[in-house]
Amino acid sequence: QVQLVESGGGLVQVGGSLRLSCAASGFDFRFTGMGWFRQAPGKERGFVAAINWSGGDRYYGDSVKGRFTISRDNAKNVVYLQMNSLNPGDTGIYYCACLKANADNRYYTESYNYWGQGTQVTVSS
Repeated sequence: QVQLVESGGGLVQVGGSLRLSCAASGFDFRFTGMGWFRQAPGKERGFVAAINWSGGDRYYGDSVKGRFTISRDNAKNVVYLQMNSLNPGDTGIYYCACLKANADNRYYTESYNYWGQGTQVTVSS
């Protein structure tokens, strides 16, 4: 079965960096687009970044552009999210997800069919 396991979250100070990883199994990762979303307490899950199957196309939410970088290693079945210049607004649970093959809008949660359990990121001031 499909499994997505996130790791790398933690507590970091303002201005710090973290790298999240999402290990995938149970499907053909090489040909699947992937995304990262986050959810802060009391808020809806929101788009952070997405990457196409080859890694050639990357997409970012406005609040993370220039600070976060999504990447993937198809040999290892892992997608990464490098997060720099973190601020308290980046606090939340970060989830990776599989993009549906026929999805027409990668920015919406409805376009993803499998999700990991999430990893907590807390940015302290």
